[in-house]
Amino acid sequence: ALGVQADDLVDFSVNSNPYGPSPAVLRALARVPLDRYPDRECLGLRRSLMDTLHVGMDQIVVGNGAAELISLVAGAYLRPATPSERDHVVIIGPTFGEYRRVSELMGAKVHEWRAKAASSFQIDAEAIGSILQKIRPRLFFLCNPNNPTGAICPMEAIAEWRLANPDTLFVIDEAYIAFAQNTRSALELGAPNLLTLRSMTKDHALAGLRLGYAVGPTPVVDAIAAARPAWNVNALAQAAGIAALHDEPHIQQSLASLRAASRDLFDRLTALGLDAAPSSVHYFIVNVGNGAMVRQALLAKGILVRDCASFSLPQYIRIATKRPQDNQRLLEALKEVIPCLG
Repeated sequence: ALGVQADDLVDFSVNSNPYGPSPAVLRALARVPLDRYPDRECLGLRRSLMDTLHVGMDQIVVGNGAAELISLVAGAYLRPATPSERDHVVIIGPTFGEYRRVSELMGAKVHEWRAKAASSFQIDAEAIGSILQKIRPRLFFLCNPNNPTGAICPMEAIAEWRLANPDTLFVIDEAYIAFAQNTRSALELGAPNLLTLRSMTKDHALAGLRLGYAVGPTPVVDAIAAARPAWNVNALAQAAGIAALHDEPHIQQSLASLRAASRDLFDRLTALGLDAAPSSVHYFIVNVGNGAMVRQALLAKGILVRDCASFSLPQYIRIATKRPQDNQRLLEALKEVIPCLG
């Protein structure tokens, strides 16, 4: 409608690794026999994950992206609502909308604690602990590092919450943890009421194939596995995941380049006078007053950013760092779209 050609569009709205997948992934995809059914148990990929994560194979379940796993958790753990009683779910926001969507789809009552811009969207561990004690939810969802803010919740807080609430399943979504350097993972807690979600579509740049996994205690993993459809992960995704896990140099080099580009982009955005929230990862939210208007103006210039209205942050846009030459194009476009900058 705006006359922008797809090939000319630079997409800053997607939080994936802009350096693309490992060349080993492309070679692996070419060898996949398309006339055969995929391994419905994902045994090869789970073995590779077992070696990488140092956990038992019975503690891993693979899904068609982390989004499917979120849905499977809700389906396995939230009981059908009755007129007199509903399961309760606590979500830490502003955050990914699928946690609320799948919980409400199952008839659960959702309670959201929201971080504030005034505190740079940081977690208030004491306030969340009080909510958990009051509500005693069946499920707790936390994106860590968070999407869209990039804030990180201290592992000590998660450990304390889960100890005080043994009947709650804590679902910690670590889809973006690879982008946050030296960040502790919930995997180290090894708790009986804690499930860690990971996505391979973001750091390994496999968004078109859809691939994620969950790690947790065997009874929880078994319940999720029982809820999944047969052959939920296709053969191409499984082969790509194995190849990506075995090319550690590619992921480390690309993430190092991305972190450097992200630091530079953040500094240059703030130098322009933009109010960008501090972030532990390569994406950050920026207060531009009217996110929808700025998004549309940038789109007309061939640049796509995320309008944060869906996170109930209509004044913000979310920008994910790309390669330096693309970041420069964004900065120049912002100067034209927001004339008061610089």
